Amino acid sequence: MHLVLVEPEIPPNTGNIARTCVMTGTKLHLVEPIGFSLSESEVRRSGLDYWKYLDLEVHPEFKVLRQVYPDSNFYCFTTKGSTYYHQVNYENDDFLIFGSETRGLAPEILEQAERVLRIPMVEQIPRSLNLGNSAALVLYEALRQQGFPGMK
Repeated sequence: MHLVLVEPEIPPNTGNIARTCVMTGTKLHLVEPIGFSLSESEVRRSGLDYWKYLDLEVHPEFKVLRQVYPDSNFYCFTTKGSTYYHQVNYENDDFLIFGSETRGLAPEILEQAERVLRIPMVEQIPRSLNLGNSAALVLYEALRQQGFPGMK
């Protein structure tokens, strides 16, 4: 699996997601601009000593990521999606794409997306789940559908 953070802003979220990626054998992709330095202690502290095991790619912009992986399935996650994350069948090399903590995914990314999904939440609260929680929730559903490959 591939997990993508587009323009992440909060170092501890990225660190926690990096740790989740290491423990699930998932490649993490970060799309610039990144709102912090990857050498910041907060990112590394959240990832603890797992950071050295992280399979990481950094891309200068989202369209470059799409060009590098032109034949892959890209699933974009937003509160604007109409299909729930558990209603699709994920494959091993799919990309799970999440936007920044304060802005989500840019309209131009969503306009070009073939698959726009959402996580169910109550409507009365004008906020979303934490990015790290959202990424883990969706990633584990995708891995569950595949029988948790490479995990025990």
